[in-house]
Amino acid sequence: MSGIQNKVIAITGASSGIGEATALHLAEQGAKVVLGARSTERLESLAGRIRDAGGESVYAAIDVRRREDLARLVDLAVETFGRLDVLVSNAGVMPISALDELKVDDWDAMIDVNIKGVLNGIAAALPLFRAQKSGHFVNTASTAALKVVPTMSVYSGTKMAVRAISEGLRQEAGPDLRVTIVTPGMTLTPGSTGTGLPSAATAIGIPASAIAHAIGYAIGQPATVDVGEIVVRPTAQA
Repeated sequence: MSGIQNKVIAITGASSGIGEATALHLAEQGAKVVLGARSTERLESLAGRIRDAGGESVYAAIDVRRREDLARLVDLAVETFGRLDVLVSNAGVMPISALDELKVDDWDAMIDVNIKGVLNGIAAALPLFRAQKSGHFVNTASTAALKVVPTMSVYSGTKMAVRAISEGLRQEAGPDLRVTIVTPGMTLTPGSTGTGLPSAATAIGIPASAIAHAIGYAIGQPATVDVGEIVVRPTAQA
């Protein structure tokens, strides 16, 4: 199945930022979107906006740290639309700090959400994709996985792991499945504020819609074309 129209696409971290922008963009292109995030209120509002614009959307309040929640999101897609074509694993957290601060709870949160959240999505969707003989994983990494700077070592480590897991999955996927890593640079999202990033970094950020369009590009390619990775960064980012 090529293009975006009529594809069933599940998105984690869908209630704001890149996830929200991606849901809106894909719905505009005719996708049936299945929204997952922790905030029921935000999900309900977003699903309503999509339906008001003529799109199709359902949602479930989930926590990607719980394997059963990802299974429930996949089940919701199948129960509502009969299949799942794409899983966009976008949920992530970025509470950056110097290692000397020993914010070990923040370290745990990044490992649990950024790494285990992706693995839980793979565990939930891969058996279905194998049974369908089609499916597409889109995993959100970061340019922090390409360049490590002070205060971002743990975050960078989690995003390096996402890239490694995704590349390994791609190599194991065979001819029927696709795997794409989307690697954003500095992006203006609710998650980019209050993280300790310097104001000079956030000042150059690009809108979340830029990442949404990159995700749409990868999904819209012919079924035999696998876009391995897309790096999208501000022109001013070093």
